[in-house]
Amino acid sequence: MISTAIRVARVGSAAELAAAALMMLGFPCLMLAALLPSVAAFAAAAAVTYLADHYLHRRGSYLINRLSKVRAGLSIRFLIRQLLLVLLLARLDLSDSMVFYAAIACFLAFYGFQAPHGALITLIRMRRKMPVAMRNVDLGSRIRIPDAPPRRLLARSAEKMLHLDLVAVVGVLVSGATDNDLYGFVGIGVTIVLAFGYVAALVPFVRGRKTPPNAETVLAAVDEWLQDYRPETVLYFSGSKDSAYQVNMWLETMEQLDTKPLIILRERAILERMAPTTVPVICVPGGVHLMNMDLSTVRVALYAANVGKNIHMLRVPTIKHVFIGHGDSDKLASVNPFSKVYDEVWTAGRAGRDRYAIADVGVRDDDIVEVGRPQLAPIQPWRGVPEGRIPTVLYAPTWEGWDDNPGNTSILLAGENIVKGLLAADQPVRVLYKPHPFTGTRSAEAKAAHQRITALVEKAAAERVADPGFAADAAAQSTAKAELARIEARIAVLSGSSEAGDEAEATRDGMVDTAKHAEVARLRGEWNDAYWLSFGAWEHRVITGAEPRLYDCFNVSDAMVSDISSVVSDFIASGKPYAVTDSAELGVEEFKRQNTAVRAAVILSNSAAELGELLASVADPAGDAQAADRQELKRYLLGPDEPASIDQFNSAVRELAQKAERRNLGQEAATSAAAGELADALPGQRGTGETDGATVTG
Repeated sequence: MISTAIRVARVGSAAELAAAALMMLGFPCLMLAALLPSVAAFAAAAAVTYLADHYLHRRGSYLINRLSKVRAGLSIRFLIRQLLLVLLLARLDLSDSMVFYAAIACFLAFYGFQAPHGALITLIRMRRKMPVAMRNVDLGSRIRIPDAPPRRLLARSAEKMLHLDLVAVVGVLVSGATDNDLYGFVGIGVTIVLAFGYVAALVPFVRGRKTPPNAETVLAAVDEWLQDYRPETVLYFSGSKDSAYQVNMWLETMEQLDTKPLIILRERAILERMAPTTVPVICVPGGVHLMNMDLSTVRVALYAANVGKNIHMLRVPTIKHVFIGHGDSDKLASVNPFSKVYDEVWTAGRAGRDRYAIADVGVRDDDIVEVGRPQLAPIQPWRGVPEGRIPTVLYAPTWEGWDDNPGNTSILLAGENIVKGLLAADQPVRVLYKPHPFTGTRSAEAKAAHQRITALVEKAAAERVADPGFAADAAAQSTAKAELARIEARIAVLSGSSEAGDEAEATRDGMVDTAKHAEVARLRGEWNDAYWLSFGAWEHRVITGAEPRLYDCFNVSDAMVSDISSVVSDFIASGKPYAVTDSAELGVEEFKRQNTAVRAAVILSNSAAELGELLASVADPAGDAQAADRQELKRYLLGPDEPASIDQFNSAVRELAQKAERRNLGQEAATSAAAGELADALPGQRGTGETDGATVTG
């Protein structure tokens, strides 16, 4: 029942639900205490509402936002409590006392301070919001960007300001209980002084040297930096906050480019969720600002997603534009007709080229370049199940998508059957369940199925831990856990424990230390090794966080079950057996005809009855009938192993940059020639050395 209430109220925990209930019940209790009247009961109910309100704000509860939508926002709640306090004084026959009038005057003045306080907070935030936000760009040496105001002034500012009435409320309650007006006057005075002090403390940050330069100055400094840095290759990205992974997958590739890289983002939410990188990053929310930015040295722009805001960069004719996508699969998104707006479309292998030819969406074959998948370099080839270890099978389904097509994900119709089949296999296997991060975000049915699958895996994991047949090396696990703690502590130190005060300060100070960045990358590798050693090699696991990464799960797995998505194409790089679910029940032949990546897979029906074939391939690699087919499919989908994909990618960037340069030089020559012809064609033009009525001679 509690879990149902938590889900309905959309709160994060039982404690949060309890706080919400106490706050809602507290206000009727306040009214009852005021009418009785009872100072003690009023004080107790007031304390509950104050504490519950503060707790919900500190937790960032969804309920707080909902209350404001139904006219029960923060200010209203405080005002009601103050009005009920005035009612309590009246019921105590103190309506003719000075403290009664002082309390009313105090609360009126107190709310009078709310307007300038809110205006100053809004003005400070507006003035400190940069027209562009940056990382790894030395803007601080070009323009003066002052420190952010102290966090204690701006964080949850409305809540802090309103809670200053607490002193007055306590003082008035004590006066009501003791008939001594002094306590009320002291409390009222302190509240007014504190409110005035809070407003006064904000004033310096809206004027003078405590405010950042205006937008024109900042944009001019950015253009000056661009002229000095002279970027040549841009990764351009726009999308929702949940799509940050699509740009993150290209960061390492951008760091390995031979040309000068730059990343341009369009949403601040993406910048906040972007992984650390040494590449300069500029976030430009405004389309006009982007279109006026000096990108004259850029020759190649790479696009990881087809979105409307791409037009702001696509309009630049001096740049060659390339769609690189954020994965390679047989989904319709991989052959989006929008792709024909780019100069080139880069695919991993021959399959991508053929996919566009079959789709016939206007992308010419001459405009497609096969560059491999540089991101797949960390995926290790399969060498069979290590001696003494049971096989590990990864179940990595994709999410439900934006429509209700049954072929989108196996979670709805086949997920539980797949997991039950793996858990009940004749020869024991370890199950790793790593769902897509979007799973359950659109479909309540998918979310419920995910929760049931999670429960199955966790229950089986607990049973296996308790099974004496699966002995754990407690000493090794303890050592690995200690190593995890050490690595995480070191990463926390290197990553920095203090956050920048605001966007302006983060732009000024957001330079990545390359040595620390390299050490963090090394430590993350060590973290991954320690993670897998921190529990039994036979222990089932649900993996929903960012770490360990998908490719790390590939490397410890001996086989995978998934759906039609880029996950399948990526896993093929390992050469390991895999299965794909035909959730739409197209039939094996039609399913393989429509989806290139499953041609060397075991095809599962929604009953998952075919899992035995997959497990047999893992148990006996010599008898694996599809091993050769997987190697051939790997070359078809992902290209040859040699040269390395990053070398192919760099070569493609260089060649396209040369095309852009030739185009631009040709345009300059054509423009100059056209200008000369126009000058000769215009009447009244004079030859060299001619003046009005005279000829100048040497």
